[in-house]
Amino acid sequence: MDSGSRNEDVVGYNTTTAKKARLQSMLSALLDDPILSDVPKKPTLADVDTLINLELGSAMKISVVKMDNTSFDVAVLNSATLKDLKMAIRKKINDIEQAQMGHRHISWRHIWANFCLVHHNEKLVDDNSLLRDYGLRNNSKVVFSPYVMSRESQKHSRRRKHRLFRRL
Repeated sequence: MDSGSRNEDVVGYNTTTAKKARLQSMLSALLDDPILSDVPKKPTLADVDTLINLELGSAMKISVVKMDNTSFDVAVLNSATLKDLKMAIRKKINDIEQAQMGHRHISWRHIWANFCLVHHNEKLVDDNSLLRDYGLRNNSKVVFSPYVMSRESQKHSRRRKHRLFRRL
């Protein structure tokens, strides 16, 4: 009888849920370490990979200044495009908002249609261009700035909203 209950304990200890619970407890203990304070609470493999590349020098940390003069840092690879930076900003802000206020929806289409990033008085508008082409390096600063898209970019400006009401 004693050996039978021992086998059940061993099987119970090695189940998938028990392994996941041990992994989560070890992960939360690691993330509470002050050295790993820049790792998000629920990190993805890409997040960890970018932070490792940042330590190795093949990624850069960019400071993003919001309209209210508060700032936060994001890490992207040295070969990142503007679209990659926007995705990193989106993920970081969503994580911050989730931690502070719970579930909240932000319309990123609206944000990027009305605001752009600026680095040294140069507007960053081409999503496919490399960040290094704009002169962005490690510890660079970008600022949110109001922006209305031009007609050449094949996207509507704010004036299009008023055309709808004129037709009615």
